[in-house]
Amino acid sequence: MGRHGANPGEQAREQEFVVDVTVWVEVDGDSLAATLDYRWIVEVVRATIEKTSFVLLESLAQAVARSLVEQSPAGRATAVVHKPAAARSLAVTDVAAEASAAAE
Repeated sequence: MGRHGANPGEQAREQEFVVDVTVWVEVDGDSLAATLDYRWIVEVVRATIEKTSFVLLESLAQAVARSLVEQSPAGRATAVVHKPAAARSLAVTDVAAEASAAAE
């Protein structure tokens, strides 16, 4: 749940966001210690959505991707952020934005 949006009131109340994440990592063995634990990825994504506020969905997707790269050994991350309720009044079931970040 987060507070993001351009329309009046969208940042005043929590809304549902669904995120698809892809991370590129160098795997150094068949163990959780050799890669990124998906539970940690979920924590980072959730914290980014809950602790930030953006007008644009694209900015939120970029912040999620950047957070994953900056806080981990991931060489690259892509986040697709869905806002299911964004266009329901227009009979659209989903709106999403995608952004990527890479390690420098």
